[in-house]
Amino acid sequence: MDSMLAWVNMPMSTWFACSAVLLLGAFVQRATGFGLAIIGAPLLLMLEPRLVPVVLVLFGFTVSLMMVRHYWHEVRLDSIGMALVGRLPGNALGIWLLLAAPMFVLEKLIAVIVLFAVLVTLCRFQLPVNRITLFGAGVLSGIFGTVAAIGGPPIVLLMHGLPADRVRGNLAAFFILTSLLTFITLALADQIQLWHFQVALTFLPMVLIGNALADAIAHRLDRRLLQGASLALCTLAALGLLW
Repeated sequence: MDSMLAWVNMPMSTWFACSAVLLLGAFVQRATGFGLAIIGAPLLLMLEPRLVPVVLVLFGFTVSLMMVRHYWHEVRLDSIGMALVGRLPGNALGIWLLLAAPMFVLEKLIAVIVLFAVLVTLCRFQLPVNRITLFGAGVLSGIFGTVAAIGGPPIVLLMHGLPADRVRGNLAAFFILTSLLTFITLALADQIQLWHFQVALTFLPMVLIGNALADAIAHRLDRRLLQGASLALCTLAALGLLW
């Protein structure tokens, strides 16, 4: 592993810090239904910007696969079909931003996306669910997901009021499909390199450990307290990027 990290010029201390972020993100996502990208994006951007968004997309797909098997009976893909259509122009806009915008602009944009995600989680907005709002949410999800791997919040806006398990199941299914789409978009734009997969393999045990820990002990924890602490951490990291 040392030689691999040396090849991508990543200090071991940075690897350990990034591993801790991914472990925490996987734990929170399994326990509450979200967390990997919203925690990972701002913190990894501070620690190792090259990991965003590719590695987060890879692990978002991985964690969603592990989650959806628990909530498969709640998945209703017909209810998010127009959101999937909206992801197509959203992904195109997102990849344009990744290619055209300088890094300091992307940092501010990702910070704003994180703060938007926190706001959506805290404030239970009630929006009408129809073809237009689903398409619009899909476009925003495509932009956010391609730039920062945080494609969930616009869809969550339309799911407030649904049972928690249905939200988790549909989000996991949505993330599986849209992560594949984002991955293809990034690959076509030549934003994915072999080293992304090699480094992701070194992080994979931490993501699996975080998921397993959540399976083992999350039911004993206060989910609201865990979610609140995670949101506070995300907010501080996002504010740090803005300043």
